[in-house]
Amino acid sequence: MVSCRGPLRLLLVTDPGRYGAGVSIVAQIFVGLAGVFHLAVFALESVLFRKPSTYRRFLIRTPEEAEVARPWAFNQGFYNLFLAIGALGGLVAGGDRGHAIALFACACMAGAGLVLVASDRRMVRSAALQAVPPILALVFAAVL
Repeated sequence: MVSCRGPLRLLLVTDPGRYGAGVSIVAQIFVGLAGVFHLAVFALESVLFRKPSTYRRFLIRTPEEAEVARPWAFNQGFYNLFLAIGALGGLVAGGDRGHAIALFACACMAGAGLVLVASDRRMVRSAALQAVPPILALVFAAVL
């Protein structure tokens, strides 16, 4: 049994009775990374989108294009927030239910990343950032 103190303890739930014997710390770390990434994307899409340095990350070139896309980005940001809440909330909740919620959120994140790269090959880097941590969480949850 691994012991940890401080804020890291929230992410690394090491009591098998609490989180389920089949969920490794490695999987939990990737769930946490995926959740934190989606919180950051929420901030970019829903809070900071009007900044040129932000909307250019989404291949939008002009303030006029950004204003047209802003309602879409705001809504999309909240999708990412809800996925992050599912992943991180599942980690904190623990048990079989928390495990199921966290991994379902990861499956949704991975699927969304695959859709992103399928819809626009220029977004392959963003899609990888979005999809790889939750895919690794799912793989490590299944094999460790």
